[in-house]
Amino acid sequence: MYTISNRLKIFSISLIILGALGWSYSYVNSHKSLEEVKEMLAYESSHGDSHDDSHEVTNHGSESNGDSNSELSHHSNEDTHAEHVMHQIHNRPYAALYVAAFFFMMIALGVLAFYAIQYASQAGWSPVLYRVMEAITYYLLPGALIVLLIAIIGDKHIFIWMDPEVVAHDEIIQGKSSWLNKPWFIIRALIFIGGWSVYRYFSRKFSLAQDNDSGNKYFKLNFRISAAFLVFFIYTESMMSWDWIMSVDPHWFSTLFGWYLLASMLVSGITVIALITIYLKSKGHLDVVNDSHLHDLAKFMFGFSVFWTYLWFSQFMLIWYANIPEEVTYYITRIEDYTIPFFGMIIMNFIFPFLVLINSDYKRIPWFIVMAGIVILVGHYVDVFNMIMPATVVDRWYFGLPEISALAFFSGLFLLIVFYSLSKAPLLVKGNPYIKESENFHY
Repeated sequence: MYTISNRLKIFSISLIILGALGWSYSYVNSHKSLEEVKEMLAYESSHGDSHDDSHEVTNHGSESNGDSNSELSHHSNEDTHAEHVMHQIHNRPYAALYVAAFFFMMIALGVLAFYAIQYASQAGWSPVLYRVMEAITYYLLPGALIVLLIAIIGDKHIFIWMDPEVVAHDEIIQGKSSWLNKPWFIIRALIFIGGWSVYRYFSRKFSLAQDNDSGNKYFKLNFRISAAFLVFFIYTESMMSWDWIMSVDPHWFSTLFGWYLLASMLVSGITVIALITIYLKSKGHLDVVNDSHLHDLAKFMFGFSVFWTYLWFSQFMLIWYANIPEEVTYYITRIEDYTIPFFGMIIMNFIFPFLVLINSDYKRIPWFIVMAGIVILVGHYVDVFNMIMPATVVDRWYFGLPEISALAFFSGLFLLIVFYSLSKAPLLVKGNPYIKESENFHY
């Protein structure tokens, strides 16, 4: 039986407190007035540090008619630009919090889907890892509710279609208003979260009941509900990806986006399973987990990294080749204003894990898996960052206090909830018909 250590508790709680304090400070500091923003822009302009030359205001009036109307227009443009920048600065703490909240929620959701796949496929290698998977999915309900709460409170700071003033002047968003409206958004979100949580609750309940059952009654029940859940999941995950991520850019859409986000969820979730398993083994737990189990986890990390890359390139290539203005603007913004995170993400999510994990022997070495896993998780956090920030803060992005604080807060919360769940049941399932096969898994 695992017991969460005081050191881990203190570490997790410290991350939560420091993250909350840091984010609160960044939130207060972000509420700059219009005059302060104008001074900041003037300073940037005088020091050649303008974020985007396209925002520079120029006077195109000729000298012959350079009257006061031209000067008024110039000042009006400057005021409009400063107001946009002010809103972008105000949006940043909300966006940073949303990115971190969604990232940890999607890890738990990816693990839940992977866990259901193990039951539905009656996999023989993975039962020794079920308790780790169940513990990670314990974060899903609170994590998803927090994401929804941030979306509701942050509303127009994250989703421009929640701003009535924007909708009133945007025909494209008006055309999508039957789907993109706040009440229907909340109802859909509660349906998603409710369905995922109901499956998680009963699957965990049947898993624990199977420990004390001489037959396979609860295993069969778990098999049935897992198969049914996967059908529900594939629909709701796609709709969730449209609502919670893609609608941040309501003018843009991609038919591949649901699959793309699914690949990111799965590879991130499997990576966390591997990291927690290796940690528990280092503390003297999960002795039955051997290098063959680690090898399989690393294979899935490798495989889904390649799958993610396939979907990323498929989405990018089709949009680039068609060259439709309202579609390519999504990538132009990210390539021009987010050059380092955009191309760095490709290196971390594909090139690095591909080179490190392609060797079969390396997949059995814990520290190699940990190294690859950390890079993969950072890469997929940056992927979510690239999805949200360009639509909310445009070119006013940094990786600073709001982002670090949000990451610290949700890292601490995730660790505390997951390891608390691990301490509530034996780390090894009993009564599962495939447990012996899993314990003796070698190849």
